[in-house]
Amino acid sequence: MFDEKKAQHAVNFINCLKHTKGQWRGVPFDLLPWQDKIIRDIFGTVKENGYRQYNTAYIEIPKKNGKSELAAAVALLMTCGDNEWGAEVYGCASDRQQASIVFDVAVEMVEQSPALKKRIKPIMSMKRLVYKPTNSFYQVLSAEAYTKHGLNVHSVIFDELHAQPNRELFDVMTKGSGDARLQPLFFLITTAGTDRNSICYEQHQKAVDILEGRKIDPTFYPVIYGIEDNDDWSDEKNWYKANPSLGHTIDIEKVRNAFNSAKENPAEENLFRQLRLNQWVKQSTRWMQMDKWDECDFDIDFNLLKGRECYGGLDLSSTTDITAFVLVFPPRTEDEKYIVLPYFWIPDENLKQRVRRDHVPYDVWETQGYIKTTEGNVVHYGFIESFIEELGKTYNIKEIAFDRWGAVQMVQNLDGMGFTVIPFGQGYKDMSPASKELMKLTLEKKIVHGGNPVLRWMMDNIYVKTDPAGNIKPDKEKSTERIDGAVALIMALDRAIRNIGSGGSVYDKRGIFVL
Repeated sequence: MFDEKKAQHAVNFINCLKHTKGQWRGVPFDLLPWQDKIIRDIFGTVKENGYRQYNTAYIEIPKKNGKSELAAAVALLMTCGDNEWGAEVYGCASDRQQASIVFDVAVEMVEQSPALKKRIKPIMSMKRLVYKPTNSFYQVLSAEAYTKHGLNVHSVIFDELHAQPNRELFDVMTKGSGDARLQPLFFLITTAGTDRNSICYEQHQKAVDILEGRKIDPTFYPVIYGIEDNDDWSDEKNWYKANPSLGHTIDIEKVRNAFNSAKENPAEENLFRQLRLNQWVKQSTRWMQMDKWDECDFDIDFNLLKGRECYGGLDLSSTTDITAFVLVFPPRTEDEKYIVLPYFWIPDENLKQRVRRDHVPYDVWETQGYIKTTEGNVVHYGFIESFIEELGKTYNIKEIAFDRWGAVQMVQNLDGMGFTVIPFGQGYKDMSPASKELMKLTLEKKIVHGGNPVLRWMMDNIYVKTDPAGNIKPDKEKSTERIDGAVALIMALDRAIRNIGSGGSVYDKRGIFVL
Protein backbone atom coordinates (compact mmCIF):
# COMPACT_ATOMS: atom_id res chain seq x y z
CA MET A 1 0.00 0.00 0.00
CA PHE A 2 1.04 3.62 -0.38
CA ASP A 3 1.68 6.07 2.47
CA GLU A 4 1.47 9.57 1.00
CA LYS A 5 2.79 11.17 4.20
CA LYS A 6 5.99 9.11 4.16
CA ALA A 7 6.48 9.70 0.45
CA GLN A 8 6.04 13.47 0.90
CA HIS A 9 8.44 13.49 3.85
CA ALA A 10 11.19 11.99 1.66
CA VAL A 11 10.47 14.42 -1.18
CA ASN A 12 10.45 17.42 1.19
CA PHE A 13 13.78 16.40 2.73
CA ILE A 14 15.49 16.19 -0.67
CA ASN A 15 13.88 19.36 -2.00
CA CYS A 16 15.44 21.23 0.94
CA LEU A 17 18.92 20.29 -0.31
CA LYS A 18 20.81 22.22 -2.98
CA HIS A 19 22.70 21.20 -6.08
CA THR A 20 26.49 21.28 -5.96
CA LYS A 21 27.89 21.35 -9.52
CA GLY A 22 28.58 24.09 -12.05
CA GLN A 23 25.74 26.44 -12.96
CA TRP A 24 23.39 24.45 -10.74
CA ARG A 25 25.38 25.01 -7.53
CA GLY A 26 23.19 26.60 -4.88
CA VAL A 27 19.96 25.91 -6.79
CA PRO A 28 17.34 24.07 -4.68
CA PHE A 29 17.10 20.35 -5.45
CA ASP A 30 13.61 20.34 -6.94
CA LEU A 31 13.20 16.75 -8.02
CA LEU A 32 12.56 16.22 -11.72
CA PRO A 33 9.45 14.13 -12.51
CA TRP A 34 11.42 10.90 -12.99
CA GLN A 35 13.33 11.46 -9.73
CA ASP A 36 10.19 12.41 -7.85
CA LYS A 37 8.50 9.16 -8.92
CA ILE A 38 11.47 7.05 -7.77
CA ILE A 39 11.63 8.71 -4.35
CA ARG A 40 7.87 8.54 -3.79
CA ASP A 41 7.69 4.90 -4.86
CA ILE A 42 10.62 3.77 -2.70
CA PHE A 43 9.77 5.68 0.45
CA GLY A 44 5.97 5.71 0.16
CA THR A 45 5.31 2.07 -0.67
CA VAL A 46 4.92 0.23 2.64
CA LYS A 47 3.90 -3.15 4.01
CA GLU A 48 0.96 -3.68 6.34
CA ASN A 49 3.20 -3.03 9.36
CA GLY A 50 4.08 0.42 7.98
CA TYR A 51 7.70 -0.32 7.12
CA ARG A 52 9.08 0.09 3.60
CA GLN A 53 8.21 -2.61 1.11
CA TYR A 54 11.30 -2.12 -1.05
CA ASN A 55 14.70 -2.93 0.39
CA THR A 56 16.55 -2.93 -2.94
CA ALA A 57 16.29 -0.23 -5.58
CA TYR A 58 18.09 -0.73 -8.90
CA ILE A 59 18.40 2.52 -10.87
CA GLU A 60 20.15 2.23 -14.25
CA ILE A 61 20.55 5.50 -16.11
CA PRO A 62 23.03 7.21 -18.49
CA LYS A 63 25.67 9.68 -17.32
CA LYS A 64 24.90 13.37 -16.75
CA ASN A 65 21.33 12.72 -15.57
CA GLY A 66 22.07 13.78 -11.99
CA LYS A 67 22.94 10.30 -10.76
CA SER A 68 25.51 11.39 -8.15
CA GLU A 69 23.29 14.16 -6.81
CA LEU A 70 20.33 11.80 -6.38
CA ALA A 71 22.52 9.16 -4.71
CA ALA A 72 23.97 11.73 -2.30
CA ALA A 73 20.50 13.01 -1.44
CA VAL A 74 19.30 9.46 -0.68
CA ALA A 75 22.41 8.87 1.46
CA LEU A 76 21.66 11.97 3.55
CA LEU A 77 17.98 11.07 3.77
CA MET A 78 18.83 7.59 5.08
CA THR A 79 21.34 9.08 7.54
CA CYS A 80 19.41 12.07 8.84
CA GLY A 81 15.78 11.80 7.82
CA ASP A 82 14.75 8.16 8.20
CA ASN A 83 14.11 8.20 11.98
CA GLU A 84 16.61 5.37 12.52
CA TRP A 85 18.72 5.48 15.66
CA GLY A 86 22.37 4.62 15.03
CA ALA A 87 21.85 4.28 11.30
CA GLU A 88 24.91 3.01 9.45
CA VAL A 89 24.90 4.20 5.86
CA TYR A 90 27.73 3.17 3.57
CA GLY A 91 28.85 4.44 0.21
CA CYS A 92 30.38 1.70 -1.95
CA ALA A 93 31.89 1.63 -5.41
CA SER A 94 34.65 -0.16 -7.30
CA ASP A 95 37.23 1.76 -5.27
CA ARG A 96 37.39 4.38 -2.54
CA GLN A 97 37.94 7.19 -5.03
CA GLN A 98 34.77 6.34 -6.96
CA ALA A 99 32.76 6.00 -3.75
CA SER A 100 34.06 9.39 -2.65
CA ILE A 101 32.37 11.11 -5.60
CA VAL A 102 28.90 10.71 -4.10
CA PHE A 103 30.25 11.38 -0.60
CA ASP A 104 31.84 14.66 -1.69
CA VAL A 105 28.53 15.76 -3.22
CA ALA A 106 26.84 14.98 0.11
CA VAL A 107 29.46 17.07 1.96
CA GLU A 108 28.72 20.01 -0.34
CA MET A 109 24.98 19.59 0.25
CA VAL A 110 25.56 19.69 4.01
CA GLU A 111 27.71 22.83 3.65
CA GLN A 112 24.81 24.57 1.87
CA SER A 113 22.21 23.52 4.46
CA PRO A 114 22.42 25.44 7.78
CA ALA A 115 20.05 22.95 9.45
CA LEU A 116 22.22 19.96 8.54
CA LYS A 117 25.54 21.75 9.02
CA LYS A 118 24.92 22.43 12.70
CA ARG A 119 23.81 18.82 13.31
CA ILE A 120 26.44 16.95 11.29
CA LYS A 121 30.04 16.43 12.32
CA PRO A 122 32.32 15.66 9.36
CA ILE A 123 35.32 13.38 9.96
CA MET A 124 37.08 13.85 6.66
CA SER A 125 40.04 11.60 7.47
CA MET A 126 37.57 8.69 7.65
CA LYS A 127 35.27 10.01 4.92
CA ARG A 128 32.45 9.97 7.47
CA LEU A 129 29.53 12.30 8.22
CA VAL A 130 28.09 11.85 11.72
CA TYR A 131 24.51 12.98 12.34
CA LYS A 132 24.61 13.81 16.06
CA PRO A 133 20.86 13.79 16.96
CA THR A 134 20.53 10.04 16.24
CA ASN A 135 24.20 9.03 16.42
CA SER A 136 24.00 7.91 12.79
CA PHE A 137 26.68 8.15 10.12
CA TYR A 138 27.33 7.98 6.40
CA GLN A 139 30.76 6.63 5.47
CA VAL A 140 32.73 5.66 2.37
CA LEU A 141 33.98 2.07 2.14
CA SER A 142 36.72 0.74 -0.05
CA ALA A 143 36.33 -2.51 -1.97
CA GLU A 144 38.13 -4.94 0.37
CA ALA A 145 35.07 -7.06 1.08
CA TYR A 146 36.70 -9.31 3.65
CA THR A 147 36.88 -6.41 6.12
CA LYS A 148 33.15 -5.63 5.97
CA HIS A 149 31.65 -8.57 7.84
CA GLY A 150 29.78 -7.63 11.02
CA LEU A 151 28.45 -4.25 9.84
CA ASN A 152 24.95 -3.31 11.01
CA VAL A 153 23.83 -1.79 7.73
CA HIS A 154 20.81 0.48 7.48
CA SER A 155 21.56 1.52 3.91
CA VAL A 156 24.13 1.01 1.18
CA ILE A 157 24.58 3.42 -1.71
CA PHE A 158 26.26 1.46 -4.51
CA ASP A 159 27.55 3.86 -7.14
CA GLU A 160 28.45 2.54 -10.62
CA LEU A 161 27.70 -1.06 -9.75
CA HIS A 162 28.80 -2.07 -13.27
CA ALA A 163 32.42 -1.31 -12.31
CA GLN A 164 32.55 -3.81 -9.42
CA PRO A 165 35.45 -6.19 -10.18
CA ASN A 166 33.56 -9.14 -8.65
CA ARG A 167 30.51 -9.84 -6.51
CA GLU A 168 32.26 -10.13 -3.12
CA LEU A 169 31.59 -6.61 -1.80
CA PHE A 170 28.00 -6.69 -3.07
CA ASP A 171 27.30 -10.01 -1.36
CA VAL A 172 28.88 -8.94 1.93
CA MET A 173 26.98 -5.64 2.04
CA THR A 174 23.56 -6.92 0.96
CA LYS A 175 23.27 -10.47 2.27
CA GLY A 176 22.59 -10.56 5.99
CA SER A 177 24.25 -7.28 6.92
CA GLY A 178 20.90 -5.51 7.32
CA ASP A 179 19.08 -8.27 9.19
CA ALA A 180 19.02 -6.26 12.44
CA ARG A 181 17.25 -3.35 10.70
CA LEU A 182 13.51 -3.14 10.15
CA GLN A 183 13.68 -1.39 6.78
CA PRO A 184 17.16 -1.43 5.24
CA LEU A 185 17.63 0.05 1.77
CA PHE A 186 20.21 -1.03 -0.79
CA PHE A 187 20.26 1.77 -3.34
CA LEU A 188 22.04 0.58 -6.50
CA ILE A 189 22.63 3.27 -9.10
CA THR A 190 24.71 2.76 -12.21
CA THR A 191 25.13 3.25 -15.91
CA ALA A 192 25.12 0.20 -18.18
CA GLY A 193 28.31 -1.83 -18.32
CA THR A 194 30.15 -4.11 -20.71
CA ASP A 195 30.44 -7.35 -18.73
CA ARG A 196 27.36 -9.56 -18.98
CA ASN A 197 28.82 -11.97 -16.45
CA SER A 198 28.97 -9.34 -13.70
CA ILE A 199 26.93 -8.81 -10.53
CA CYS A 200 25.57 -5.63 -12.15
CA TYR A 201 24.23 -7.47 -15.18
CA GLU A 202 22.71 -10.04 -12.85
CA GLN A 203 20.80 -7.23 -11.12
CA HIS A 204 20.03 -5.62 -14.49
CA GLN A 205 18.52 -8.86 -15.77
CA LYS A 206 16.47 -9.27 -12.60
CA ALA A 207 15.16 -5.72 -13.07
CA VAL A 208 14.25 -6.45 -16.71
CA ASP A 209 12.51 -9.69 -15.74
CA ILE A 210 10.43 -7.87 -13.11
CA LEU A 211 9.57 -4.99 -15.44
CA GLU A 212 8.48 -7.43 -18.16
CA GLY A 213 6.51 -9.64 -15.79
CA ARG A 214 8.71 -12.74 -15.88
CA LYS A 215 9.62 -12.46 -12.19
CA ILE A 216 7.90 -11.14 -9.09
CA ASP A 217 9.85 -9.71 -6.15
CA PRO A 218 7.88 -7.22 -4.06
CA THR A 219 11.08 -6.10 -2.27
CA PHE A 220 12.95 -5.13 -5.48
CA TYR A 221 12.29 -1.77 -7.17
CA PRO A 222 13.55 -1.66 -10.81
CA VAL A 223 14.15 1.43 -12.95
CA ILE A 224 15.98 1.28 -16.28
CA TYR A 225 16.38 4.23 -18.65
CA GLY A 226 18.10 3.18 -21.86
CA ILE A 227 17.64 2.04 -25.43
CA GLU A 228 16.96 -1.54 -26.48
CA ASP A 229 19.54 -3.59 -28.39
CA ASN A 230 17.52 -3.17 -31.59
CA ASP A 231 16.81 0.57 -31.17
CA ASP A 232 18.39 3.02 -33.63
CA TRP A 233 21.12 4.74 -31.62
CA SER A 234 21.27 7.60 -34.13
CA ASP A 235 17.59 8.55 -33.68
CA GLU A 236 17.27 11.57 -31.37
CA LYS A 237 13.90 10.46 -30.02
CA ASN A 238 15.69 7.44 -28.55
CA TRP A 239 18.12 9.80 -26.81
CA TYR A 240 15.17 11.29 -24.93
CA LYS A 241 13.90 7.81 -24.14
CA ALA A 242 17.23 7.00 -22.48
CA ASN A 243 17.86 10.37 -20.81
CA PRO A 244 14.95 11.63 -18.68
CA SER A 245 16.95 14.77 -17.76
CA LEU A 246 17.61 15.68 -21.40
CA GLY A 247 16.48 19.26 -21.90
CA HIS A 248 16.73 19.94 -18.16
CA THR A 249 20.22 19.22 -16.83
CA ILE A 250 21.57 17.89 -20.15
CA ASP A 251 22.05 20.14 -23.19
CA ILE A 252 20.90 18.41 -26.38
CA GLU A 253 23.72 20.08 -28.32
CA LYS A 254 26.32 18.37 -26.16
CA VAL A 255 24.74 14.99 -26.89
CA ARG A 256 24.67 15.82 -30.60
CA ASN A 257 28.37 16.73 -30.52
CA ALA A 258 29.18 13.46 -28.74
CA PHE A 259 27.11 11.56 -31.30
CA ASN A 260 28.84 13.22 -34.26
CA SER A 261 32.21 12.35 -32.77
CA ALA A 262 31.12 8.73 -32.24
CA LYS A 263 29.73 8.53 -35.78
CA GLU A 264 33.04 9.65 -37.24
CA ASN A 265 35.16 7.46 -34.97
CA PRO A 266 33.90 3.88 -34.59
CA ALA A 267 36.09 3.46 -31.50
CA GLU A 268 33.83 5.95 -29.70
CA GLU A 269 30.52 4.41 -30.79
CA ASN A 270 30.30 1.89 -27.96
CA LEU A 271 31.22 4.51 -25.37
CA PHE A 272 28.41 6.75 -26.64
CA ARG A 273 25.92 3.90 -26.62
CA GLN A 274 26.98 2.73 -23.16
CA LEU A 275 27.39 6.04 -21.33
CA ARG A 276 24.94 8.28 -23.18
CA LEU A 277 22.22 5.76 -24.11
CA ASN A 278 22.69 3.22 -21.31
CA GLN A 279 23.07 0.28 -23.65
CA TRP A 280 24.99 -2.82 -22.57
CA VAL A 281 27.78 -3.26 -25.10
CA LYS A 282 30.73 -5.62 -25.40
CA GLN A 283 34.03 -5.04 -27.14
CA SER A 284 34.66 -2.26 -29.64
CA THR A 285 34.67 -4.62 -32.64
CA ARG A 286 32.71 -7.78 -32.20
CA TRP A 287 32.10 -10.43 -34.82
CA MET A 288 28.95 -12.26 -33.78
CA GLN A 289 25.63 -10.42 -33.66
CA MET A 290 24.57 -11.66 -30.25
CA ASP A 291 20.91 -10.75 -30.65
CA LYS A 292 20.84 -13.08 -33.68
CA TRP A 293 22.74 -15.74 -31.74
CA ASP A 294 20.21 -15.53 -28.92
CA GLU A 295 17.39 -16.07 -31.41
CA CYS A 296 18.83 -19.56 -32.06
CA ASP A 297 18.18 -20.64 -28.47
CA PHE A 298 15.78 -23.44 -29.35
CA ASP A 299 15.09 -26.43 -27.10
CA ILE A 300 17.09 -29.58 -27.78
CA ASP A 301 15.55 -33.05 -27.41
CA PHE A 302 18.57 -35.13 -26.43
CA ASN A 303 16.66 -38.39 -26.76
CA LEU A 304 16.18 -37.77 -30.48
CA LEU A 305 19.93 -37.33 -30.93
CA LYS A 306 20.88 -40.79 -29.68
CA GLY A 307 22.65 -42.75 -32.40
CA ARG A 308 22.67 -39.81 -34.81
CA GLU A 309 25.69 -38.87 -36.90
CA CYS A 310 27.66 -35.94 -35.58
CA TYR A 311 31.08 -34.30 -35.88
CA GLY A 312 33.36 -33.09 -33.12
CA GLY A 313 35.71 -30.16 -32.68
CA LEU A 314 38.38 -30.32 -29.98
CA ASP A 315 40.29 -27.27 -28.71
CA LEU A 316 42.67 -28.33 -25.94
CA SER A 317 44.04 -24.83 -25.36
CA SER A 318 46.42 -24.92 -22.38
CA THR A 319 46.36 -27.48 -19.58
CA THR A 320 45.57 -24.66 -17.13
CA ASP A 321 42.81 -23.08 -19.24
CA ILE A 322 39.45 -24.22 -20.58
CA THR A 323 39.31 -27.23 -22.85
CA ALA A 324 36.35 -27.35 -25.22
CA PHE A 325 34.76 -30.21 -27.14
CA VAL A 326 31.77 -29.43 -29.36
CA LEU A 327 29.53 -31.82 -31.26
CA VAL A 328 27.60 -30.65 -34.32
CA PHE A 329 24.70 -32.72 -35.66
CA PRO A 330 24.03 -31.92 -39.33
CA PRO A 331 20.42 -31.69 -40.55
CA ARG A 332 18.98 -34.77 -42.24
CA THR A 333 16.32 -32.83 -44.16
CA GLU A 334 16.03 -29.29 -45.52
CA ASP A 335 13.65 -28.39 -42.69
CA GLU A 336 16.03 -29.43 -39.91
CA LYS A 337 18.71 -27.27 -38.31
CA TYR A 338 22.30 -27.89 -37.23
CA ILE A 339 22.34 -28.85 -33.54
CA VAL A 340 25.24 -27.91 -31.26
CA LEU A 341 26.23 -29.70 -28.04
CA PRO A 342 29.21 -28.08 -26.26
CA TYR A 343 31.27 -29.48 -23.37
CA PHE A 344 33.87 -27.62 -21.28
CA TRP A 345 36.49 -28.61 -18.70
CA ILE A 346 38.56 -26.59 -16.25
CA PRO A 347 41.02 -27.64 -13.51
CA ASP A 348 39.30 -27.95 -10.13
CA GLU A 349 42.09 -26.47 -8.00
CA ASN A 350 42.30 -23.11 -9.79
CA LEU A 351 38.54 -22.65 -10.32
CA LYS A 352 38.07 -20.06 -7.54
CA GLN A 353 41.30 -18.30 -8.48
CA ARG A 354 40.09 -17.96 -12.07
CA VAL A 355 36.72 -16.59 -10.91
CA ARG A 356 38.55 -13.82 -9.03
CA ARG A 357 41.07 -13.22 -11.79
CA ASP A 358 38.78 -13.29 -14.83
CA HIS A 359 35.58 -11.98 -13.17
CA VAL A 360 33.73 -14.81 -14.93
CA PRO A 361 31.26 -17.07 -13.04
CA TYR A 362 32.97 -20.40 -13.74
CA ASP A 363 31.84 -21.58 -10.29
CA VAL A 364 28.19 -20.83 -11.08
CA TRP A 365 28.47 -22.55 -14.46
CA GLU A 366 30.11 -25.55 -12.79
CA THR A 367 27.24 -25.79 -10.29
CA GLN A 368 24.73 -25.55 -13.14
CA GLY A 369 26.50 -28.32 -15.05
CA TYR A 370 27.73 -26.22 -17.97
CA ILE A 371 31.40 -26.69 -17.02
CA LYS A 372 33.02 -29.88 -15.75
CA THR A 373 36.10 -29.90 -13.52
CA THR A 374 39.00 -32.32 -13.51
CA GLU A 375 41.10 -33.05 -10.44
CA GLY A 376 44.29 -31.11 -9.88
CA ASN A 377 45.59 -27.78 -11.14
CA VAL A 378 45.77 -28.77 -14.82
CA VAL A 379 43.15 -30.23 -17.14
CA HIS A 380 43.27 -34.02 -16.93
CA TYR A 381 43.26 -35.16 -20.55
CA GLY A 382 42.65 -38.77 -19.59
CA PHE A 383 39.34 -37.75 -17.99
CA ILE A 384 38.32 -35.96 -21.19
CA GLU A 385 39.31 -38.94 -23.34
CA SER A 386 37.11 -41.22 -21.23
CA PHE A 387 34.24 -38.73 -21.44
CA ILE A 388 34.49 -38.58 -25.25
CA GLU A 389 34.64 -42.38 -25.36
CA GLU A 390 31.34 -42.51 -23.43
CA LEU A 391 29.80 -39.92 -25.73
CA GLY A 392 30.72 -42.16 -28.63
CA LYS A 393 28.44 -44.82 -27.17
CA THR A 394 25.47 -42.42 -27.25
CA TYR A 395 26.15 -40.53 -30.49
CA ASN A 396 27.63 -41.65 -33.80
CA ILE A 397 30.72 -39.42 -33.82
CA LYS A 398 32.00 -39.70 -37.40
CA GLU A 399 35.05 -37.43 -37.09
CA ILE A 400 36.83 -35.28 -34.53
CA ALA A 401 38.70 -32.20 -35.80
CA PHE A 402 41.55 -30.96 -33.64
CA ASP A 403 44.08 -28.17 -33.49
CA ARG A 404 47.47 -29.75 -34.19
CA TRP A 405 49.14 -27.79 -31.40
CA GLY A 406 49.69 -29.75 -28.20
CA ALA A 407 47.29 -32.57 -29.05
CA VAL A 408 49.62 -35.35 -30.17
CA GLN A 409 49.18 -37.81 -27.29
CA MET A 410 45.46 -37.25 -26.87
CA VAL A 411 44.88 -37.67 -30.60
CA GLN A 412 46.76 -40.94 -30.54
CA ASN A 413 44.64 -42.12 -27.62
CA LEU A 414 41.37 -41.14 -29.34
CA ASP A 415 42.54 -42.84 -32.51
CA GLY A 416 43.24 -45.95 -30.45
CA MET A 417 39.64 -45.83 -29.20
CA GLY A 418 38.43 -46.07 -32.79
CA PHE A 419 37.64 -42.40 -33.50
CA THR A 420 38.56 -40.79 -36.81
CA VAL A 421 40.65 -37.74 -35.92
CA ILE A 422 41.32 -34.98 -38.45
CA PRO A 423 44.00 -32.29 -38.02
CA PHE A 424 42.57 -28.82 -38.48
CA GLY A 425 44.70 -25.74 -39.15
CA GLN A 426 44.00 -22.45 -37.39
CA GLY A 427 44.83 -20.25 -40.37
CA TYR A 428 42.55 -18.52 -42.88
CA LYS A 429 42.47 -21.50 -45.26
CA ASP A 430 40.84 -23.87 -42.77
CA MET A 431 38.96 -21.47 -40.48
CA SER A 432 37.37 -19.01 -42.92
CA PRO A 433 34.80 -21.19 -44.75
CA ALA A 434 33.15 -22.56 -41.60
CA SER A 435 33.40 -19.23 -39.77
CA LYS A 436 31.42 -17.54 -42.51
CA GLU A 437 29.02 -20.46 -42.67
CA LEU A 438 28.43 -20.21 -38.92
CA MET A 439 27.47 -16.55 -39.32
CA LYS A 440 25.14 -17.38 -42.22
CA LEU A 441 23.43 -20.20 -40.31
CA THR A 442 23.00 -17.93 -37.29
CA LEU A 443 21.44 -15.11 -39.31
CA GLU A 444 19.08 -17.61 -40.96
CA LYS A 445 18.24 -19.29 -37.62
CA LYS A 446 19.38 -22.62 -39.00
CA ILE A 447 21.45 -23.55 -35.98
CA VAL A 448 20.34 -24.65 -32.49
CA HIS A 449 22.58 -24.13 -29.44
CA GLY A 450 20.17 -24.45 -26.50
CA GLY A 451 21.32 -21.21 -24.87
CA ASN A 452 24.49 -22.67 -23.31
CA PRO A 453 25.87 -19.67 -21.32
CA VAL A 454 29.54 -20.68 -21.59
CA LEU A 455 29.37 -20.97 -25.36
CA ARG A 456 27.41 -17.71 -25.54
CA TRP A 457 30.11 -15.94 -23.52
CA MET A 458 32.78 -17.27 -25.86
CA MET A 459 30.84 -16.30 -28.99
CA ASP A 460 30.48 -12.81 -27.56
CA ASN A 461 34.25 -12.63 -27.07
CA ILE A 462 35.25 -13.27 -30.67
CA TYR A 463 37.30 -10.76 -32.58
CA VAL A 464 38.19 -11.79 -36.14
CA LYS A 465 41.14 -11.09 -38.39
CA THR A 466 40.60 -10.50 -42.09
CA ASP A 467 43.14 -11.02 -44.87
CA PRO A 468 43.26 -9.01 -48.13
CA ALA A 469 41.17 -11.66 -49.87
CA GLY A 470 38.34 -11.26 -47.35
CA ASN A 471 38.97 -14.53 -45.51
CA ILE A 472 38.42 -14.45 -41.76
CA LYS A 473 39.56 -16.35 -38.70
CA PRO A 474 39.04 -15.94 -34.94
CA ASP A 475 41.90 -13.99 -33.39
CA LYS A 476 42.73 -15.43 -29.98
CA GLU A 477 45.16 -12.61 -29.22
CA LYS A 478 42.70 -9.80 -29.92
CA SER A 479 39.58 -11.47 -28.54
CA THR A 480 38.80 -10.09 -25.10
CA GLU A 481 38.54 -13.43 -23.28
CA ARG A 482 38.29 -17.18 -23.93
CA ILE A 483 36.96 -18.33 -27.32
CA ASP A 484 37.92 -22.03 -27.15
CA GLY A 485 34.34 -23.25 -27.51
CA ALA A 486 33.74 -21.03 -30.52
CA VAL A 487 36.87 -22.38 -32.22
CA ALA A 488 35.81 -25.96 -31.46
CA LEU A 489 32.36 -25.21 -32.88
CA ILE A 490 33.83 -23.82 -36.10
CA MET A 491 36.03 -26.93 -36.55
CA ALA A 492 33.13 -29.30 -35.88
CA LEU A 493 30.83 -27.35 -38.19
CA ASP A 494 33.39 -27.50 -40.98
CA ARG A 495 33.57 -31.30 -40.80
CA ALA A 496 29.77 -31.57 -40.63
CA ILE A 497 29.32 -29.37 -43.68
CA ARG A 498 31.97 -31.16 -45.71
CA ASN A 499 30.34 -34.52 -45.02
CA ILE A 500 26.65 -33.60 -44.91
CA GLY A 501 24.54 -36.43 -46.30
CA SER A 502 27.77 -38.18 -47.35
CA GLY A 503 27.17 -36.57 -50.71
CA GLY A 504 30.01 -34.10 -50.72
CA SER A 505 30.44 -30.69 -49.19
CA VAL A 506 27.87 -27.92 -49.29
CA TYR A 507 30.81 -25.74 -50.31
CA ASP A 508 31.05 -27.80 -53.50
CA LYS A 509 27.39 -27.19 -54.37
CA ARG A 510 27.16 -23.42 -53.93
CA GLY A 511 30.60 -22.13 -53.05
CA ILE A 512 31.72 -20.43 -49.87
CA PHE A 513 29.42 -17.83 -48.35
CA VAL A 514 31.11 -14.40 -48.41
CA LEU A 515 30.16 -11.63 -45.98
